[in-house]
Amino acid sequence: MNPTPTGRLLGKDLVLTRTFRASVDDVWASVTEPERTARWYGPWRGEAGPGREIEIQMIHEEGQPWTRMTIDACEPPRRLALSAVNDWGSWHLELELSERDGVTELTFTHHLTDTDAVGDFGAGWEFYLDALVHAREGRPMPSFDDYYPAMKEHFEAQR
Repeated sequence: MNPTPTGRLLGKDLVLTRTFRASVDDVWASVTEPERTARWYGPWRGEAGPGREIEIQMIHEEGQPWTRMTIDACEPPRRLALSAVNDWGSWHLELELSERDGVTELTFTHHLTDTDAVGDFGAGWEFYLDALVHAREGRPMPSFDDYYPAMKEHFEAQR
C-alpha cells in the first residue's frame, strides 16, 4: 500500500478530512461508541460527557497504553473535542462532522502547541483516519510502516 498524505497545516492547526458514504449518525457512532472505536483506534472507558475524563486505549501503539482524555465538548452528532496532557505532550483534538445528501465529511483537527513534531503527528493521524476508513469498510488495517516515515516530509514542508 502506498497512501498519499492529505493533511495540511494551517497555522498551528493540523487538519485532515475523510469522506464517508454514510449518515452523520453512523459516522458519529464510529468515533464515539467504545465497541466501534475499538475497531480502528482502541476502546475507551469511563462516563462520557463534557468536562468528564475518559481513558482511551491506543491499540496500535507499543504496549497498547491507556491514556486519559478530557471531553471538552460533545455535541452529537456534529462535534467532539478532547484534550490531554501526558508523556507525549499537550493534546487538543477536535472532530467535526457534516452531512450532505447521504455523504458525511469528517474534519479532524489537532490544535498543536508548536509545529516541531508535525511530521510525526501528521503521519500518525493519516494512519489512524485511514484505519477508521478500513474498519468501516471491513478491510484489513493498514500498516503504520506505510505512513511513517514516508509522510513525515509532507508535513514538515508545511511549517
